[in-house]
Amino acid sequence: MASNKIQRINEDIQRTLYTLLRNVKDPRVKQGLLSVTAVDTTADLRYAKVYISIFGDVEEKEIKKGLKSASGYLRRELGQSIKLRYTPELIFEIDKSIAHGAHISKLLNELDIAEEEKTDA
Repeated sequence: MASNKIQRINEDIQRTLYTLLRNVKDPRVKQGLLSVTAVDTTADLRYAKVYISIFGDVEEKEIKKGLKSASGYLRRELGQSIKLRYTPELIFEIDKSIAHGAHISKLLNELDIAEEEKTDA
């Protein structure tokens, strides 16, 4: 369980990265709509795992390469806006939980339609 301080830092990093991702000029990152769903920082504040959710029909590998190449810029800007002793190294992970939830919701909706057809017959 992360301490309150780490949780506050995670929220600050998440908020700041969300705004910084709009300024990235790499066309690989601009392909789809990106959202920072969560940030998990290590206790020593050296590394931050950033979970990104992608909306739209895009290639995840290309976006991940674009984020990796932009990580230096994002880390520098993050260090200027959030005053920490160490600016954490950013590790980007694709978060598929929203897409997975949408898929399950679609499956459940299809089941509801099938049950209505049985009761009408």
